[in-house]
Amino acid sequence: MLELDKAADHESEADKATNTLAHSPSTNDSEWEEINSMSTSALDLTSSIVFNFPPTVMPPPMVDDPPVEEGDASSMASPTLQEKLLMETTVTNEAVPPPSTPSPIPILQADKQQYINKMAAPAHSSPQATTLATRNTDQVIADLKRPSDSGPADSPFSLKRRLTSYASTRSESTLFSLPEAPIYLGANAPLGPDDGDEDEPNESSDEEEARPTAKPRKITERKRRHNAVADSYMHVRTQKQLKEGNRVRPEDEAQQSARWLVNQSENREIISSPREYQVELFEKAKEKNIIAVLDTGSGKTLIAVLLLRHIFTQELEDRAMGKPKRISFFLVDSVQLVFQQHAVLKANLDQPMNMFCGDMGCDLWSKKLWEKHFADNMVIVCTAEVLRQCLHHSFISMEQINLLIFDEAHHAKKDHAYARIIKDFYAQQEIHVILPKIFGMTASPVDARVDVKKAAAELEAILHCQIATAADSSLLQYTVTSKQEQLAKYAALGPKFETLLYKEMYARFKSNSVLNKPLLYAYEATRELGSWCSDHIWPFVLSEEETKKLQATTERKYHAKKVQEPLAVLEMHKEQLRESRQIVQTHTFEPPNYDPQTHTSTNLSSKVTTLITYLKERFERPTDDKCIVFVRQRYTARLLANLFTHPHIGTPYLFAGALVGTRSGDAGDLNVSFRQQVLTMMNFRKGKLNCLFATSVAEEGLDIPDCNLVIRFDLYTTLIQYIQSRGRARHTNSRYIHMCEDGNQEHHQIIREVRLNENILKRFCNALPEDRLLTGNSFDMDHFLAKERTHRVFKHPVTGAKLTYKMSLAVLANFVDSLPHSQDTNIQPEYVVTVQNKQFLCEAILPESSPLRGAVGRPANTKQVAKCSAAFETCLKLVEFKYLDEYLLPIFTKQLPVMRNALLAVDSKKRESYDMKTKPSLWSVGGVPEVLYLTIMALETPEALDRPCQPMGLLTKSPLPQLPSFYLHFGAGRHSQVLTTPLAREWRVNSEFRQLINTFTLCIFDDVFSKGYESDLSKMPYFLVPIELGAKVDINHTHPDQVIAWHILQSIQDHHTKWSDNPWDNKSWQTEPDEFFRDKFVVDPFDGSRKLWTVGVTQEHKPLHAVPPNSAPRKGTRKNNDNIMEYSCSLWAKARSRRTFDAEQRVVEAEFIPLRRNLLDDFDGPEEETPKKCFVILEPLKISPLPTPVVAMAYCFPAIIHRMESYLIALEACELLHLEIRPELALEAVTKDSDNTEDHGDEQINFQRGMGTNYERLEFLGDCFLKMATSISLFGIHPDNDEYSYHVDRMMLICNKNLKNNAIKLKLYEYIRSQSFNRRAWYPEGLALTKGKTATAPNSHKLGDKSIADVCEALIGAALLTCHETGDMDRACRAVTELVSSENHQVTAFADYYKLYKKPKYQLATSTEMQKDLASQLEKVHPYHFRYPRLARSAFTHPSYPFSYEHVPSYQRLEFLGDSLLDMACVNFLFHSFPSKDPQWLTEHKMAMVSNQFLGALCVHLGFHSHLLLFNLGIQKQITDYVTDINEALKQAEDDAVRAGKSRSECSADYWTSVRQPPKCLPDIIEAYIAAIFVDSEYDYSEVDKFFDMHIKWYFKDMSIYDTFANKHPTTFLTKFLQINMGCADWSVMTREVKKVDGSKPSVVAIVLIHGQVVAEAEAESSRYAKVAAAKNAQHLLSGLPLQEFREKYECECRPEDEDEIEIAKEELHGTAI
Repeated sequence: MLELDKAADHESEADKATNTLAHSPSTNDSEWEEINSMSTSALDLTSSIVFNFPPTVMPPPMVDDPPVEEGDASSMASPTLQEKLLMETTVTNEAVPPPSTPSPIPILQADKQQYINKMAAPAHSSPQATTLATRNTDQVIADLKRPSDSGPADSPFSLKRRLTSYASTRSESTLFSLPEAPIYLGANAPLGPDDGDEDEPNESSDEEEARPTAKPRKITERKRRHNAVADSYMHVRTQKQLKEGNRVRPEDEAQQSARWLVNQSENREIISSPREYQVELFEKAKEKNIIAVLDTGSGKTLIAVLLLRHIFTQELEDRAMGKPKRISFFLVDSVQLVFQQHAVLKANLDQPMNMFCGDMGCDLWSKKLWEKHFADNMVIVCTAEVLRQCLHHSFISMEQINLLIFDEAHHAKKDHAYARIIKDFYAQQEIHVILPKIFGMTASPVDARVDVKKAAAELEAILHCQIATAADSSLLQYTVTSKQEQLAKYAALGPKFETLLYKEMYARFKSNSVLNKPLLYAYEATRELGSWCSDHIWPFVLSEEETKKLQATTERKYHAKKVQEPLAVLEMHKEQLRESRQIVQTHTFEPPNYDPQTHTSTNLSSKVTTLITYLKERFERPTDDKCIVFVRQRYTARLLANLFTHPHIGTPYLFAGALVGTRSGDAGDLNVSFRQQVLTMMNFRKGKLNCLFATSVAEEGLDIPDCNLVIRFDLYTTLIQYIQSRGRARHTNSRYIHMCEDGNQEHHQIIREVRLNENILKRFCNALPEDRLLTGNSFDMDHFLAKERTHRVFKHPVTGAKLTYKMSLAVLANFVDSLPHSQDTNIQPEYVVTVQNKQFLCEAILPESSPLRGAVGRPANTKQVAKCSAAFETCLKLVEFKYLDEYLLPIFTKQLPVMRNALLAVDSKKRESYDMKTKPSLWSVGGVPEVLYLTIMALETPEALDRPCQPMGLLTKSPLPQLPSFYLHFGAGRHSQVLTTPLAREWRVNSEFRQLINTFTLCIFDDVFSKGYESDLSKMPYFLVPIELGAKVDINHTHPDQVIAWHILQSIQDHHTKWSDNPWDNKSWQTEPDEFFRDKFVVDPFDGSRKLWTVGVTQEHKPLHAVPPNSAPRKGTRKNNDNIMEYSCSLWAKARSRRTFDAEQRVVEAEFIPLRRNLLDDFDGPEEETPKKCFVILEPLKISPLPTPVVAMAYCFPAIIHRMESYLIALEACELLHLEIRPELALEAVTKDSDNTEDHGDEQINFQRGMGTNYERLEFLGDCFLKMATSISLFGIHPDNDEYSYHVDRMMLICNKNLKNNAIKLKLYEYIRSQSFNRRAWYPEGLALTKGKTATAPNSHKLGDKSIADVCEALIGAALLTCHETGDMDRACRAVTELVSSENHQVTAFADYYKLYKKPKYQLATSTEMQKDLASQLEKVHPYHFRYPRLARSAFTHPSYPFSYEHVPSYQRLEFLGDSLLDMACVNFLFHSFPSKDPQWLTEHKMAMVSNQFLGALCVHLGFHSHLLLFNLGIQKQITDYVTDINEALKQAEDDAVRAGKSRSECSADYWTSVRQPPKCLPDIIEAYIAAIFVDSEYDYSEVDKFFDMHIKWYFKDMSIYDTFANKHPTTFLTKFLQINMGCADWSVMTREVKKVDGSKPSVVAIVLIHGQVVAEAEAESSRYAKVAAAKNAQHLLSGLPLQEFREKYECECRPEDEDEIEIAKEELHGTAI
């Protein structure tokens, strides 16, 4: 078979080019059949079950000797039989190596350790080919997507299928469809009507009761109904959230999302009462494009809302007339404004709308998705860049837009997205195109210190608008009375100086670039703010969180340098940061000084003291005033906010806060999140804060609540800053204070300039004639596009997508980002600029994973244009080679794993009929045997049989392996092990010996089992021989002829020769003395079920005497038992009338032999209680020539051969998978002893007695190893995959559906043992029956899909357990490879895993001192020395920590691997520590060991939490709180131990169960650390065991304390409550994904349904957590509910027969693919 595989492999390589094999027309079906038959015959050659030995090749069949004629005396002439056999039998001199070594038995001299040693030997050095062809991921997915009810597939050994899979993997499913499952007769199909044969043993069939017909399943309808209910519920839920989205929720506002917070602050209606000037500007906007110039807070957005409502009305009218749909866009300049303006529009318009920004990842959405959004909405609020991208990609065109609103329109200049939209699309449209209306909004058309008139005119030109403002100048807030605006002069500031702290910091750290900015600020602040503020910048900059950022920035800058500096430089800079923080922590800071009498200070500047004076005056008493202090830098805002928290600086009624920007700049910039911004503004609005120290973020964009005091602490620099900040003072009695330095001419110049420009702007706006046209403007688009005339533009001929110079940079960046790469790295195109002929020339270079390497641009006058040119040329190439599609989107789209949402579980209840092997292939070896092998069968405790017996030998045509001992049960507590011992030496036999053993074997079947078989040596599967009592055997050297009881064989042959023609005429016993009749075996020739042991002749009874009382009853319909003679005869009346018996013959006392016992089952049935003593005459009976000790052993033979055959069939399954598994484990792995074996803990249905241990425990062990093996393989093969992809890829390998599919291809179902011993079914097959009723074993059985998958996992467990003593896992690895059949797992030895692993660059990079220090600290906790400290750092790096800081990935990949390693360690501990516990118990107690709750406690106990790097203050606070709680719980447990007289170390190990769930990062750290030491040790699994033994085992020495742990789990409670307590079958837990509009990670909603009613729901970040939370909610609702009330409430009428549906619900609750 292997040669055929090699040939197939060889040919497939050539076929990649020629494709001649799979599709060759010259290969017809008959030829394929011939090849298939060759394959089958090749399999048939496998005639032995051997380990590491080649199969025995049988010699060609020899011509038999002529049969011996009856009465031929010469055939039995001298020499004696013993001498003749010694002369004629060829005996090999060399002992054949044993296929296996037996367990010891008293009569055999065997080495017990030999078998174990061989099993411990290394597996094959060169891996064999797998039975199934390895599939790639696409093929695995294709198989998983196929319907699971296709039944058994074609044989996997079909060479046609094998070769085709090599030649054309993608066409396999179409070329060869799987046949429909054949219909088999079940095990209980009738064998035909009884023929009434008198000689047939009257065997009962009570062991083979018919199974009830399964009820048709309705899972599909139920699931469909539940899906419909869930979808409907989610729709209502979504609508409800939309309607109630702006209502105050009961939860704390601090926990709400940013979007909800913005909605809360912007949910007011503004359209109710527009003012006159707003209506005036609205009317102008209806007529023409305008830019509304109004002061901040004057209601510009209301005009936009009015205009949108007007456009909506027109649009609906146009649509009614059949015109194409058009949509409005509200464009903003920042993400914050997207949320804010969308909330405003949502509160004031009733048409559908949506919002988008680049953070949502919409830059690479498809045209189809955009078209859906455009079709579903009337207006879209988005950043301008989003619309620009859509226009460039031709997802939308200008003619499809009816209104463009530009918020903060003054940004429309140069290359801002506002300007590019107009330049590239609006201005380029043809004359006949209907262009959208434009409406701009701004507080000032000028945002720089430039010519106001010119800037305003340019803005008009570029936006194709007219600037408009209110006609009544009194409505403009430019004219502000002097009472409202004040000038606050402060004394001239002194010179800059150096504080003591600054001197020390500067002297030591001036060379550290990341501290340059705070050093510079600290120096500048001495003049501007004073020494106190100068020094207090350092606690901000060097806080714990900010220090981490600074260290990360240091790493990033170091790695970013093209010329790498020595690592010592990096270590020096990082050490400097630690030193600087230490200096700040030990520095003594003086308090701020302020004299309220003189308004002076010794450590604060006059500028600050002036501010203190104003604020103290304003907030001296309780007040509703609100104040904003505008500053230039974030540092200043933080310092001042901190300053005013000091009691003698602030007042009891002043509540200060800081409002700074969200964008992250340099190190130490102290930026905040948008959500934090919104929370700050909400607190300001509510009065929790009444004084904000704000940067420019409060000037434009965010809607700041009205204030009555605005202070410009740092003066504005432009007109728009002045106007916007002044617009924050909206109350009637507001004050706007300009703070300026006395004598500072620059300050005075700025104030004069803004006032002058304000008046110019005022006159400009007022001077606008009503009918002014754009053509009257001196600027046109040519003026703006003049510099771009040399820039080329590409327009796609199909879609019209436009590529410009500027846009090419973004298109190329998107393309590069779509290339395959690790999520921890950020790949970008590289631009190399050179100078040639005084012009710049740029080359764009793409990453290695790109199909193109880049292009060179055209010469340009500036570097920026040169870069654009190179990007443009590269994009043109990508379009040419179709790597960019017609919309200029990359073809390498980022896709989620294909099977991420697939339900990969199987139906545990659906059962199909499958073929079942009844006999091992060994028995099918044909031909007259020339060589035989002897296996001795003996009882270890023969006295348990309660009568003498002697061993028996089994002669087979191929050697048998050593099979384990097993018990036979004889009732009344008597049992004995059966020991089978195969002799190593082969025995060449002649025809005479064949005749002897054949006669003996047929005699056993005839006399003992009432089956007469035609003598055919070539069809005999095996032969039986008697073994001498007390024989001493050396299995390696003893020859079979030395242990056989030859005299018994000879006597049977003699008897056969004499009486075979008419055995019933044998009356020789009539002349024998009475002693002859003792201990004989008597059979009834007319009743095969009647066998007797004789006790001896009795003189008390005569044949015609009445049958003595308490005699063994006669069974069947024979009623004529008037006397002993009639009792002895089984003939029917007609036949009896023709026979006469001697009325004077001797009566023999006998004992009836019961036949119904299944000796493999320890169960005393009723037959043990019936009388067995009887009295008979021998004339109607037959005395067997078989000695009674032989017969006694023969009665054990059916059970023995049944178990041996089961072992052999199980080993054949292992051989099919190239596995060497101990026979007892192999059989256990394929033993299914009930219809619901897989339902751990449930009452077994149709339990089959006496089958031995079933596969449950092995499946539990194999399932865990399968998870670990595939995890290790995926971790090595796909080093760049993220954790999510790993989970999906692993699920595709380990899911029951994949295992079941592969098992069906392998026909593994044939080897599953699902039928217990049956006296009708054990007989040899293939022999012609001459007497007795035909008895054949059922050759099919019904199996559930999950049963088949479970057997696969059990085989993996058996392979692992085979070499448990040595720790060798190679066989288990091979088993996984065979059964998952995927390119993602191809190893055949555990050492191969490490060969797959290529050390990533981050691991090999030189470790920093910090990383080495971490490894050193970890070594103190656990004695493992890291060779690669960067691996340790990775294990303690949270996903929130930027990769670019240390170039070390987060722990997620390691956590994925460590999870499976830890699982394996825990399962090994439970499996071997509790050998009698069932899988249900093991699973429930494993839950405690791997729970987040325990691992979090362990993480804190080991101190691992202190090493975690993360950038998330929320998680950090959760960790801090949890550490406090868990340490308190431990302390309490230790105190309790001391009070109980124990040591603190003897405290209760389950102290952690009372503490709440830890932050998930803590258990993740444990798993990641375990993976790190595993990887660092080059995949040494003993390191995992060592960690378990040292740190985990102690907690679980007493597992009884965790007996209720699983029952407390919500999902377990819900399952048990509904299934057991309520008996409900119609329930499920459905999950639905909820996408977030703000671009954040989607959440999952889990819904608990009972009979179509939604009982509970919960929303969480993953399906798993959502289900747990939903189950918990349901538990709270249902717990304690009486059964009757439950049934009434949920209309539950489930019946017991519906309970099979519960399993489906359990699957839905506990997990799908992900």
